[in-house]
Amino acid sequence: MAELSQASILYDLPGPRAKRRNAILGVASTVGIIALIAFIGYKFADTGQFEARKWEQFQYASVQRELLAGLGATLKAAGIAAVLALIFGAFFASARLSDKWYLRSPATFVVELFRAIPLLILIFFGYYVPLQYGWSIDKLWALVIGLMLYNGSVLAEIFRAGINAVPYGQTEGAYAVGMRKNQVLRLILLPQAVRSMLPAIVSQLVVLLKDTALGFIITYPELLFVGKQIGGRLPFGLPYVPTYLIVAAIYIAICGALSVLAWWLQKRMSRTPRTAAKVLPAQSVGEDSARMI
Repeated sequence: MAELSQASILYDLPGPRAKRRNAILGVASTVGIIALIAFIGYKFADTGQFEARKWEQFQYASVQRELLAGLGATLKAAGIAAVLALIFGAFFASARLSDKWYLRSPATFVVELFRAIPLLILIFFGYYVPLQYGWSIDKLWALVIGLMLYNGSVLAEIFRAGINAVPYGQTEGAYAVGMRKNQVLRLILLPQAVRSMLPAIVSQLVVLLKDTALGFIITYPELLFVGKQIGGRLPFGLPYVPTYLIVAAIYIAICGALSVLAWWLQKRMSRTPRTAAKVLPAQSVGEDSARMI
């Protein structure tokens, strides 16, 4: 009942005509999506993408190991980049929230700079610029540095916005009891902000995971790069479409697992411990009343 009253504050509840219109639109959208999937499946079948020859190689253990190696390289790059991006975002978000201009201004410049540069260019710079000066850099770290700079800058804005979204009365109350600013940030603001930031953080980490596919341009052996090699084998009829369908299914499964994990974490963090009311005996209630009189 409380959720219904809160929802009615944000928007007007639909009436009978609006409900009927929404139902019609929902059915029409569902039918349209099913028709589009059926059309794509028909075109695949018409061009021979479901022929046994194109799918035959996936039953071999060597091909399965190639896919697993590509998946491992993708998860390795995504894991390292995610940790570094979270640290980068937390550091620069703290600097941007500082009262000192000589910390706030450079942090703002760095965050806005790397948010404005396309990720593809950052990866190119991370790999090819050192080569111009005779320095060799591992392809993994060239990809990780690009992912860290771009996604870390976005996460810095997410952290800053989440902390600023906490009602200012919380900060004033903490200062009133004598807390320092770092204590207010660590003990008061962050625990409340994390709940609201969690969906955005996980969404950005999902984006980071998918962006590892850009390692393809520097020939980092991630999942998409391995898929291109598997799909280009002439003896199996150049099975690019079947290979990319499998690669897409793997990405969807991983991203779906991350989304489920985020939902579980948010649900767990939103729980508030409830304690049952303690029933006092009648004698103690009478004694308390007598003392008050």
